[in-house]
Amino acid sequence: MLRNAKQTVPSNSIDRKWYFVALVTAAIAISYFDRQTLPVAVSAIQRTIPLSDQQFSWLQFAFLIPYAMLYAAGGRMVDIVGTRRGFILIMLWWSGACALHGLAMNFGFLLAARCLLGMGEGGAFPAATRVVAEWIPPHQRSTAMGIINAGTAVGSVLAPPLIGIILLTAGWRMVFFAAGAIGFAWVLWWSVAYRGNNETFIASLDARLVARQLSFMDVLGMRKVQVLVFAKFMSDSAWYFYLFWLPKYLYDVRGFDIKHVSYYAWIPYAASGVGSFLGGWLSSGLMRRGRSLDFSRKFVLGLSALFMPVVMLVPHVPVGRALLLFSIAFFCQQSWSGLIMTLPADIFPLSAVGSVSGLIGFGGAIGGAIFGVVAGFLLGHGFGYGTLFFIVGTFHLIGFLAILLFGGKVSPLKTPDLLTIESQS
Repeated sequence: MLRNAKQTVPSNSIDRKWYFVALVTAAIAISYFDRQTLPVAVSAIQRTIPLSDQQFSWLQFAFLIPYAMLYAAGGRMVDIVGTRRGFILIMLWWSGACALHGLAMNFGFLLAARCLLGMGEGGAFPAATRVVAEWIPPHQRSTAMGIINAGTAVGSVLAPPLIGIILLTAGWRMVFFAAGAIGFAWVLWWSVAYRGNNETFIASLDARLVARQLSFMDVLGMRKVQVLVFAKFMSDSAWYFYLFWLPKYLYDVRGFDIKHVSYYAWIPYAASGVGSFLGGWLSSGLMRRGRSLDFSRKFVLGLSALFMPVVMLVPHVPVGRALLLFSIAFFCQQSWSGLIMTLPADIFPLSAVGSVSGLIGFGGAIGGAIFGVVAGFLLGHGFGYGTLFFIVGTFHLIGFLAILLFGGKVSPLKTPDLLTIESQS
C-alpha cells in the first residue's frame, strides 16, 4: 500500500502540495454537492413527502445545528487524530448519511438524515485548513484556501444540472444514492494519496510544545477568535440563506420548474468559485508586492463586504438581472469566506488550527441555522423575500466592521502570546 501511495503522489514537493490542495478541493466540492441535493430536488420530493416552507426551514436547521456542533468538535478531533485519519472518518460519515436520504418515507426520516449529514460535514473545513497549514507557506495560503473554497462552487454548479438529469431519468431517491457513492470513492483516493508534511511538523515543533497546554476554553477565550466567530456568524447567516433558499425562491417567486433551475441556478455558484479564487489570489498578490499580512487580508475582506448589499435590489429587477445580482453577491461572499478560513492558519500554531477554524465554522453554521428558521417564520407570516434580501444584505458589512474595530492585527501569534494564555489557564 505504501509503495502504491508513493507512486500515486507526485514526487516533487511543490507539485505534491498543490496535488493535496486539489484533493481537498474535490472533497469540498462533494460536500456542497451533497448539501445541495435536498434544495434542488425539493420540488420532486414534495410529490412524495409534502413540505411546507416552515418544514423546509426545519430541514435546514436540522442540518446546520449538528453541522455547527461537529464543526467545532470535528476541528478538535482533527487536531488530535491527524489530518489524514480525520478526513477519512468525516467523509465516510457524511457520504453514508447523504445516501440515507434516499430511503426517506416521511418528514421525520428526512429530518434525521439531514441531521446526520450535518454531523459528518462539520469537520470538512477544519481538516482543509489543516492541510493548508501543513503544506502551504504563508504568502500562498490565501490562494490555496481560495482554490479549496472554490470547491464549494464546483459542487454547487454541478448540483442543479446533474441532479436535474437524475431527477428526470431515475427519480429523486437515486440523487442521494449517487451522491453517497461519489463520497465513498473519494475516501479510497484520499486513503492512498495523502501523507502529512514532516518538514512542517518539525518547523512547528516549538510552537506545538508551547501550545500543547491550550485547552478548548483557552482558544475560545481569545479576543481574536471571538471576533472571527462573530464575523462568520453574520456572513454565513446570509450565505446559508442564499445556498438553501435560492432554488426555492426561483421555484416559488420566479416560476421556474426543474428544467429552468437546472439551466440557470448554477450561474451564481459559478461566480462564487471565481470570487473564491480571485479573492485569495488578490490577497496573496498584495503580500508578494510587499504589503503586510494584515493589510492584504483586511483590504480584500472589506472590498468583498462592500458589494454584498446588491442583493437588496433582487426583488425589483427582472429575473436575468436578479441572477446577475446573485452572481455578484456569491462572488463576493466566497471571496470573503476563503479569506476568513485562511486566518486561523495565518495566526495560530498548527496544533490549534483545527480547533480555531472549527469554532469559526461553528459560529457560521449557528448563524445560518438561526436565520434559516427566521426566514421560514417570516415567509409564513406575510413577509416577502424582499424583506429577507434587505436584511441579509447588511450582514457582511457588520462582520467586517467587527474585524476592523475589535479583531486587532492579523499576524502570527508569538511565543510570548501563547505563554501568556497558558499562565492564565
